[in-house]
Amino acid sequence: VDALVSRRSILIVEDDPSIAEVLSIRLDQQGYDSHRAETGAEAMSLARRHQPHLVLLVLRLPDVDGFTLCQQMDDDPQTCDIPKIVLSGMERPDIIRATRSAGCKFFVRKPYDPNALLILIEQAISETEEW
Repeated sequence: VDALVSRRSILIVEDDPSIAEVLSIRLDQQGYDSHRAETGAEAMSLARRHQPHLVLLVLRLPDVDGFTLCQQMDDDPQTCDIPKIVLSGMERPDIIRATRSAGCKFFVRKPYDPNALLILIEQAISETEEW
């Protein structure tokens, strides 16, 4: 019973349902519970309600860009401590800097190695739990 209670949750913010589904299945296989949002508004609502251990998000969403969403989460007392990892096909230095200044912990370029992503997820969650 304890194993179910202590499962960590991850919020996947991805507007492509098939990518979100694959990621969700992969995370579930690794022992995470995942929630999915396709818009920034839905992401904020789910983040407040479920208090996930981590948020994985893309930069292009239908209603808001990922930078703005990161900033909104950082500015909200309910979500400011949740680490965020940006997944993006863009890898210009200005984008990487912008994700950092918006409050994102890591930037991962698509296509990404799922095993490398899992290592970053673990690292981001354990660093957050240490303080």
